[in-house]
Amino acid sequence: MIEYDRNKYARIHSIESFGTVDGPGIRFVVFMQGCNLKCKYCHNRDTWNVNEGNIISLEELLDKIERYKSYILPSGGGVTVTGGEPLLQSKFLINLFSELKKRKIPTAIDTSGMVDITNDIKELLKFTDLVLLDIKHINDEKCKNLVGFSNKKELAFARYLSDNNIPVWIRQVIVPGITDNKDDLIQLKEFINSLKNVKKIELIPYHELGKYKWKNLGLKYELDEISAATNEDIKRVKSILGI
Repeated sequence: MIEYDRNKYARIHSIESFGTVDGPGIRFVVFMQGCNLKCKYCHNRDTWNVNEGNIISLEELLDKIERYKSYILPSGGGVTVTGGEPLLQSKFLINLFSELKKRKIPTAIDTSGMVDITNDIKELLKFTDLVLLDIKHINDEKCKNLVGFSNKKELAFARYLSDNNIPVWIRQVIVPGITDNKDDLIQLKEFINSLKNVKKIELIPYHELGKYKWKNLGLKYELDEISAATNEDIKRVKSILGI
């Protein structure tokens, strides 16, 4: 295993310099390597292994971001870190986000929130302008089946964001037959309504584009029989959630 200073270096899967779906405006999107979940519908299966990816220094990443600042900022955009699960590399992100704040570049984190709320996480959130919080499933048992873990940590994370007035976009992947049950959606609506910091609710239609990654890795894709979510599926869910 390669040893490196996790304050100054991070494992990164890839970078997108013109992102338009991970926060407001045009985003410089950093896909961090490594994830602690086992989401059955994951379309970034190749980001899971915490020992893969490219090791990049803080200075190198900041230099890359600076090259695109001239069109990111006028669009109302900024930098979004996603993954994988970016909060697994919180020490690096503290330094990255603190530097971005000095340069007046807005910051966002796309996360499941399924982590312990440590001092590092609290420090990182001080430099975070927006959290894109992916609620995996509001039903705890169904969540365990879908991603391999209880939802207790992510719901606690959501409450922490609310208590500290950190803006959040709530995201939910709509998987037909799995995350679109009416009773579950009503429960999700009630939970969202209990938060005081929600700026937007995003429904992400389940698609089948990630299947090939699983198969290329020689892995079984457990949702092989599930069809992609349709416009009607999304319309129905929006009606239940009242959005």
